Amino acid sequence: MNRSEVAKSGNKIYSASKLQFSGVDGYDVYNCSIPFVWDGKSYIFGRVEKRSRWAESWVYLFEKTGEDEYTAVKDRMYQLEDPYVFIVDGELILGGTHVTKIGGEVQSFCSYFYRGTDVRDLTYFTSGVDGMKDVRLTLLANGKIGVFSRPRGIHIREQYGSESMIGFATIDSIDQLVPNVIANAEYISGIFENGQWGGCNQAYLLKNGKIGVIGHLSNKIARTDGSGELLSYKNIAFVFNPEKMQATHLHVIATRSDYPEGPSKKAELEDCAFTSGIEMRDDGKVNLYSGIGDCEEGRVVIDDPFAEEGGILACSDGRTAQKTTASHHR
Repeated sequence: MNRSEVAKSGNKIYSASKLQFSGVDGYDVYNCSIPFVWDGKSYIFGRVEKRSRWAESWVYLFEKTGEDEYTAVKDRMYQLEDPYVFIVDGELILGGTHVTKIGGEVQSFCSYFYRGTDVRDLTYFTSGVDGMKDVRLTLLANGKIGVFSRPRGIHIREQYGSESMIGFATIDSIDQLVPNVIANAEYISGIFENGQWGGCNQAYLLKNGKIGVIGHLSNKIARTDGSGELLSYKNIAFVFNPEKMQATHLHVIATRSDYPEGPSKKAELEDCAFTSGIEMRDDGKVNLYSGIGDCEEGRVVIDDPFAEEGGILACSDGRTAQKTTASHHR
């Protein structure tokens, strides 16, 4: 669908589409990673799950076979939710949420991380904190790695009012990514208001040394017809200064209504846009990817949310640092 209009967020939406996935008939694919290039081919990781089921998902690797078209690569599957990718020192890092069940009932969840140089065969190497989702990594200007955490729970609500916080810590190498580091990440103040929750979905080193964060903001809203509540998830962006531990310029960059219409996994998820991240385009705009309705993946084209900060740090070929590192890692 081609269009140029102002979104509810105030952003201009230049075009909107849905991603199409082959090789997984009868299953939904949603809450994907951002697309990335490895050994000259373009891929994406996607959460694969039956529409009628919950907490029974696998993450598949998909190879790009056309515009917004991807085909499953079934060499390896991971029992995860909501995949995420990070590239550092020639290695591809895959993160996602692993759910633990006992007797068929969900007991807990935490982040699992895999690593390797073979996109079809990554090795599990570390876990996050029990009960915490949305742990994300970023390159820093000083060569170190930034770690974003997302604690959520009653203790957070009682102390801060919001349902969750975002924390930040620094490590020297990926080998130092351990639960203790994540659990002790310093909280960033001023991101969420009372009753809100959210987290970092993808982070980017900016040319000015700050970090551009693409994330999600969530809250419950009442249906206009009085029939109950919706879980509203929005795509957001903000700028993070790691030296000052300060987040600024937080704004909504897209909402569910900015993507093409479609179904939802549950009625309460009709307003759900769970952010994946952004991808730089040759025209200076960005592709913003997002899970929609907890059953599909969408893409909208928007202006670069970090243009006023100088934009995302680029390598000599003009592409983003993460994407270039991936395609030239050997």
